[in-house]
Amino acid sequence: MTNPLDLPFDTDEMLAGLKPWIETESPTFDRAAVNRMMDVVQHDLAALGARVERIPGRMGLGDSVRASLPHARAGEGGILLLGHLDTVHPVGTLAKLPYRREGDICYGPGLMDMKGGNYVYLDALRKLLSAGVETPLPVTVLFTPDEEIGTPSTRELIETEAKRHKYILVPEPARPDGGAVIGRYAIARFNLQTRGKPSHAGWALSEGRSAIADMARAVGRIEAMTSEDCTFSLGVFHAGQWVNCVSSVCDAEVLSMAKTQADLDAGIERMMALNSEEGDVIMEVRRGVTRPVWEPGQPGTMAMLSLAQEIAGEIGFELTGSSAGGGSDGNFTGFLGLPTLDSIGVRGKGLHTLNEHIQVDSLVERAKLAAALFCRLEA
Repeated sequence: MTNPLDLPFDTDEMLAGLKPWIETESPTFDRAAVNRMMDVVQHDLAALGARVERIPGRMGLGDSVRASLPHARAGEGGILLLGHLDTVHPVGTLAKLPYRREGDICYGPGLMDMKGGNYVYLDALRKLLSAGVETPLPVTVLFTPDEEIGTPSTRELIETEAKRHKYILVPEPARPDGGAVIGRYAIARFNLQTRGKPSHAGWALSEGRSAIADMARAVGRIEAMTSEDCTFSLGVFHAGQWVNCVSSVCDAEVLSMAKTQADLDAGIERMMALNSEEGDVIMEVRRGVTRPVWEPGQPGTMAMLSLAQEIAGEIGFELTGSSAGGGSDGNFTGFLGLPTLDSIGVRGKGLHTLNEHIQVDSLVERAKLAAALFCRLEA
């Protein structure tokens, strides 16, 4: 059998293949843009000979793509490659962050998080198929459209599909030290609204009660609740249309990250305690989507990590494994107790910023890791 570490992975070829992925911008809330990205990937999967299924989106969000790679036991549960194709970058970001290589670095919106990792793992499958190598277990690919907003529309799809499989690979970007993730902190989202009393800001200012002012005061109180074990950050703030009007409504969104379920429960309780109908301005707090705690140390996941570390040693790099914040769809599969190896994608920096980039040498490195995992994960 061909050694998967000897497959002819080529950096320039991968960079060329990635270009249409990165130049097809796909911010979560732009359904049409996300679906254009799904078109690109659906074509690439079909070109591999995969049996591809397009799953219509819901909640106003984009579609998902599910594909079964050619295999004598195709359709049986084996390895699930799980990734998202939405990004945080609005359409037009390419004007500020064009896809380009500068020496050992390649830039582009969504390249690190997580189109680069998704592409690399598909390229590993492409090379295995070209070499006539059949993996011990069949491989299914599931790409989803809404991870960046907490996976509100596809969590059930992910969990149902994952339960059919023995192993889940999530090629989110590698940790800063290049390591994998074997557990994740919980993430909770909250939608806030203050409601005050409108008035003309020029000649009747004293008659109004500003929803903006009340929300602004709440920001400090909320972020002051942050501790080492549970953090709070207000990242979205919407209010006002006219500067000469006292704003009567202000909307905001808060993200909380907790290391344990107890920390999460306590944080949720503190946020919900901000609900108030007293005074001139009402504060309403509603729960948003939540990612459960994925506790580290699960035997199946640790066995996958051990195998990945053995492969990494053969390639020539060290692969650590630890819990992490940030949240991913691995939270769901790990929470279910399914063997899950996360953050095994490309190395880079600046995700979610206009400096998002990857280390070019990580493309071949991670493709070899992917190919070997596909070949050595067995029943």
